[in-house]
Amino acid sequence: MRRQGLFFLVPLVLGIQACRSCRCFPNEPCWPSLQQWSEFNTTLGGKLIGTVPIGSVCHTQGGCAAYDAASCADLISDWAFPVTHYETSSSPMASWFANFSCDPFLAPNAPCNIGSVQWFAVNVSTAEDVQKTIRFTRDHNIRLVIRNTGHDYLGKSTAPGAVALWTHYLKDTHYLEYTSAHYNGPALRLGAGIQGFDAMAAAHAQNKVVVTGNCASVGIAGGYTQGGGHGQLASRFGLAADQALEWEVVTADGQLLTASPTENADLYWALSGGGGGTYAVVLSVTVKAHPEMTTTSATLAFGVTGVTTQFWEVVQTFVVDILPLLDAGAVAIWAVVGSTFSLTPISLPGGRHDQLQKGLASTLALLERYNISYTYDIQEFPTFWASYEAMNPHSNITEAQIGGRLMPRSTVESDPTTLIATLRSIAEEGVVVSGVSLNVSRSAVPWNAVNPAWRDAAISFVLGTTYNYTSRMVDLQCQSLMTDSLIPRLAALSPGGGAYLNEADWKQPDWQWVFYGVHYPMLELVKQKYDPDHVFYARTAVGSEWWVQEEDGRLCPAL
Repeated sequence: MRRQGLFFLVPLVLGIQACRSCRCFPNEPCWPSLQQWSEFNTTLGGKLIGTVPIGSVCHTQGGCAAYDAASCADLISDWAFPVTHYETSSSPMASWFANFSCDPFLAPNAPCNIGSVQWFAVNVSTAEDVQKTIRFTRDHNIRLVIRNTGHDYLGKSTAPGAVALWTHYLKDTHYLEYTSAHYNGPALRLGAGIQGFDAMAAAHAQNKVVVTGNCASVGIAGGYTQGGGHGQLASRFGLAADQALEWEVVTADGQLLTASPTENADLYWALSGGGGGTYAVVLSVTVKAHPEMTTTSATLAFGVTGVTTQFWEVVQTFVVDILPLLDAGAVAIWAVVGSTFSLTPISLPGGRHDQLQKGLASTLALLERYNISYTYDIQEFPTFWASYEAMNPHSNITEAQIGGRLMPRSTVESDPTTLIATLRSIAEEGVVVSGVSLNVSRSAVPWNAVNPAWRDAAISFVLGTTYNYTSRMVDLQCQSLMTDSLIPRLAALSPGGGAYLNEADWKQPDWQWVFYGVHYPMLELVKQKYDPDHVFYARTAVGSEWWVQEEDGRLCPAL
């Protein structure tokens, strides 16, 4: 961990730690009585939700068992769909963080208990709901977690023995002409529960676009934008965090604040790319809206029998030769699984059919030369909305053990052979290799806490190892492979580099540097200013190193 220049913080931190105790855990004497929970629910107008794991319908044993064969079969068939999870107040899309506590894929007689997820959630509809919940959890020293949609590969929104602030139903949108010293133009104010498909529809109604994720169900104001946020418009307009104009938040002491470049500017800076779940509770974000535009998109898929040098030569040609397209505003979402390659899609907002065709010509020519069969579709659309609707495949949940790395442009340009050889060695171990090729080095980089490694990156890599629904031991081995072997190979090609903090290994060593870069010391100061008592905790979020989650789930001081 890199903490140079922070020695002046040590006495302060030690003093804070001395005043802390472990968060109160269920069944301990400090845990509120049923009467106290009932009274708290009354103050909220009935918005307190007791957690019943959705896997309960698949089990006959345990405190939450509610076996129903038909319901269980329906749940398993729908398990991969994001809606199965984001419409609940507790289910994580990454099953790792449920820790097999009520897994529908285990035998019916396996016990079903709440386990690693939060015990209660508050269905937030007002700032007052947040303020009351903060007050209650502080009074009883209960762990508090912020849950948006459940799109969370690092377990930041899952917390044993906790109360969750569930912001999913903050669904207001408002189009406005924004005026400030820093930006004058169209904007959208998005409630914290607005998802990608909501935001795109609201923008489209105004003949505008906003930066959203490739997966349409991601929560825009949550960890997506707060952690940076890429998507098919990122090379054209910048990351999602670059779009943020202001945030409406409730702080740890219950204040309702606006954070912008001119008001609580340090908090605005931290929220815009410095990671979610740790500085304040976001109620809404106001983001730039951009004019709709003609968009050309293409999909490509090819494969070979066995893994051949020719296959990887085509992949290398693609990765290198699309760099000028990225500079022109294109973003490519691609993956290698075994000996198959898929591009889903490459989009060039504002670009023409012939422009994109020319940029892909060398890849297509090499496929023809090597007689590798492929499927290819390229279309020019009148709007980005139409392109997204037609060319973007539906995204299901990802349960693989994942790890990520941002690959500098210099590596792709100067040593693509070593890069491709490394990717080949990883793929041949049965690991999924996915990449988002982009260029977010805008000529005028916004003032925010986005990891500077993004500005030099040509590809955001995410690797995935197999998830086993019934063997924790197998999953532990796959996760260790990611931490100890796979990501270090990519790191060797990007020394001193970083990773996208939303799509990375939750056990990443030196995560403070890898996820936040040189901004980490300043982010710590913002955390300390707005949350001196560490009301908010999230795994790998700023300030989380002062706490440790014990084996039983208790959150305790690290010192």
